[in-house]
Amino acid sequence: MLTTLQTSYTDTRAGDLAWQLGGEPLPALAVRDLRLDDGTGRSGALGGTLQLRLLGASHQVILAAGPGDCLETVACLPGRRTPLPARVAEQVAGWEYEFAARIEELPSHVFAARAQELLALVEGHPRALAGIFPGDPSAFTALVAHCEERRVHWRTWHAYPQEGRLVCTRSSLSLRGAAAPPRDDRPGGDGRPEPQAGW
Repeated sequence: MLTTLQTSYTDTRAGDLAWQLGGEPLPALAVRDLRLDDGTGRSGALGGTLQLRLLGASHQVILAAGPGDCLETVACLPGRRTPLPARVAEQVAGWEYEFAARIEELPSHVFAARAQELLALVEGHPRALAGIFPGDPSAFTALVAHCEERRVHWRTWHAYPQEGRLVCTRSSLSLRGAAAPPRDDRPGGDGRPEPQAGW
């Protein structure tokens, strides 16, 4: 799902983004609710929903499923000035949560090509949400999610063309005690082409 956001940047620099686990939903510019299943249409062991939320050049993901709810925020948060963590592993509400982030710095022609590649993938993906800011087709925020029987994972991209920086994050929630599946870092994990997003 691809949409044009009728707003200017709310987070103006990649370095302003902070990470938070927990808290409350923030006002969103676009929302997509996904039913958790294994891609076949039948409910998996998790049940429940995953909500993708665009907050501007930032995002929230809210899981309501399994043993407990979980909320992830990557945004410009008042009072938080520390950089995004490179990697986090925590236990939360019956889940094993993992988060990783990196910032890519790209020349303008590479940045524009990467942006269009990612947006093309998101536009045709059944479990994705992306918002483009007016005035620059390379200014966007995108999320792609995937659900397995005992694990939910998602990837996000926050584009800052004025800086030539692309913030890439990768998150997962696995039921505690579940055997770790082979790592699949494709945006949807379902056989769709992997864009060259750095991971």
